[in-house]
Amino acid sequence: MVKSLSFGIVHLGIAFGVGYALTGDVAIAGAITLVEPAVNTVAHYLFDRWWGHPAWKRWAQGLRRRRWAPREAAA
Repeated sequence: MVKSLSFGIVHLGIAFGVGYALTGDVAIAGAITLVEPAVNTVAHYLFDRWWGHPAWKRWAQGLRRRRWAPREAAA
């Protein structure tokens, strides 16, 4: 848990630093620092739901079959 909290703090510091470097504005950098993790959390939740969806599993299984299927010799 300590490692996760430490990484979260590092992540916020990097987000602020990049935001400030790109904009030169402390307020905008602060907003980016707060908004980006919130958006990323929602995206992660949606991605996890999509990843476990049966349609995705069927598609991925079909892709694996086609990728490793033996190719027919050209006539």
